[in-house]
This record gives sequence, structure tokens and C-alpha cells, in this order.
Amino acid sequence: MRSAASKIGSLDQVCAKVDAARAQGKTIALANGCFDVLHVGHVRYLAGAKAEAGVLVVGVNGDASVGRLKGPGRPVLPAEDRALLVASVRAVDHVVVFEDDDVSALLRALRPDVHCKGTDYTAETVPERDVVKAYGGRIAIVGDAKRHDTRVLLEKVRR
Repeated sequence: MRSAASKIGSLDQVCAKVDAARAQGKTIALANGCFDVLHVGHVRYLAGAKAEAGVLVVGVNGDASVGRLKGPGRPVLPAEDRALLVASVRAVDHVVVFEDDDVSALLRALRPDVHCKGTDYTAETVPERDVVKAYGGRIAIVGDAKRHDTRVLLEKVRR
């Protein structure tokens, strides 16, 4: 089995691995998120994303991006730690940290067959849906119902 650290790469490295997988006839899924404090909802989301394709790439938001999206005091863990935790999940094949607030540039670079989002979205509310549609990909809503929230978990821990 591959080590978690070996699953993490730069965008160029992950693109090369995706190209090699495609050449072998494999399909590619992309999931993304902050993954600030990994919890069961994240694991179920990633497992659901893996079920959509042969290879699962996960984009992890960089630290500055998490701060902008989640607010003061976030992220709790630095991007390198969050990437390693995500890479430790069996369903995950490759991890790349990205610095943008949305995953559009990553989608354009990787052109996954499937862009996977959690159940807090619908296919119509996925912010990057036009990017996915433009290159001929599809959107899948995966994971369990949104009953797990990092913000709520952090509030419980702080009490």
C-alpha cells in the first residue's frame, strides 16, 4: 500500500499522474474542501467520491484560502497536516493543495470526468458547474446528509 505522503503532490505532479491514469483507461474524480478537522462526514464524502471513478484526486484548500472562507482562527491545522490526513484515507489516490477560494483552476487543469461535491450542494448550486460543463465533465453529489460540521465540532471542543 502507498504511504500517505506519496499521495501528495504539486499540481504538475498530480496532472502527470492523472494523465497516466487516463492513458490506462481509468476515470478521474475530483473532490475538494478545507478538511480543517477531519471527521466522519469528510470520510463518507471521500468514499462516495471514490465510488464515482477509478481514481480520486482531492484538492485541499491552502491556509490563506481557508482563512478567507472560514474566518478568523481558521485553519486549525496547516495545509501540510490537512493534506496528509486526507491522503491517509484509503479512498484517496492523490492530493494537491490549492490556494484559490474555489476549485475552478484545478478543474481546468485536471479536467476530471466527475466533480464531486457534498450533500450541502445540489447539481444546480455547485459554484463551478459551468467550468465542469464547459469541458464535458459531470457533477456528482456524494456523501451522507450534512449532519457533520467542523464549525460545530470546534465549538464543542472549545466548551
